[in-house]
Amino acid sequence: MKVNVGGLDRVARIVVGLVLMGLAATGAVGVWGWLGIVPLATGAIGWCPPYAMLGFSTCATKP
Repeated sequence: MKVNVGGLDRVARIVVGLVLMGLAATGAVGVWGWLGIVPLATGAIGWCPPYAMLGFSTCATKP
């Protein structure tokens, strides 16, 4: 798997994932908040399957 999620994108995914999971744990958003595991995982791994399928990448290009 080639990394296709850049630095700022990774941080945003991790933050959104943690917030959603935290809200789910407190009961503020219900069970759907546990879907925060998806952005958390893609941010932690640095690879996003839809990005790979579409040939998209937010990583900086090397000169």
